Amino acid sequence: MANTKSAKRAARVSERRLDVNKSRRTRLKSGVRTVEEAIASGKKADAEQALKAAEPMLMRSAQKGVVHKKTASRKVSRLTARIKSMTA
Repeated sequence: MANTKSAKRAARVSERRLDVNKSRRTRLKSGVRTVEEAIASGKKADAEQALKAAEPMLMRSAQKGVVHKKTASRKVSRLTARIKSMTA
């Protein structure tokens, strides 16, 4: 348990950030899942539209430090490649 005033404040801030980051991570995973479901359904137009919505979420979460920048780029790249390989 924190003893000093600054440590107690840091613990409170950490808890708040945890809640914010948790919601961002959940939103991120939901966006990626939507794209993967669209790819699995075989509808290229739907998959492209889902990726268009998920890509800014991924990059924003990287910018905010929820995931690493290269992780976000890798996910976008792999999803784009999977959509590109689909038949129209």
